[in-house]
Amino acid sequence: MQHECKITVLETKVFPELQEQYLANPKSGSCPCFKAGDTFTLKRTPEQDDFYHLMNGKFCGEAWDAVSRYVYTALQGGSIMHKWTNDERMMITCCNDGTRPVIFKIERIDIPETPEEEEWLAKQNFHNGAEDAYTG
Repeated sequence: MQHECKITVLETKVFPELQEQYLANPKSGSCPCFKAGDTFTLKRTPEQDDFYHLMNGKFCGEAWDAVSRYVYTALQGGSIMHKWTNDERMMITCCNDGTRPVIFKIERIDIPETPEEEEWLAKQNFHNGAEDAYTG
């Protein structure tokens, strides 16, 4: 089975009071790299390896540092957030910029290559409910 990873920018935040207090440029505003609704689909094949090339410069390095472990897990077919999110193939996370964080949704996309894989995938239940939730 092949796997891809879709990253969607859900929201960008800005905390002007923190920027005013701590940044060299207190009026820097929201993240200049992303806007809500941006999407990125990553592949990892012999022809196209988006993971090791940080999407050829299309992704902020600091944000990549924060999300890359989840992207790698998705591209390998792993469970991104087993018993944490309501679908273990999905994760909500953010970049490390504390004054202007970007909120991302990361999704594993499963691509069956054989009828057997398609049948197996159809039988899976990736849903997690409150009774399953990991509480630390």
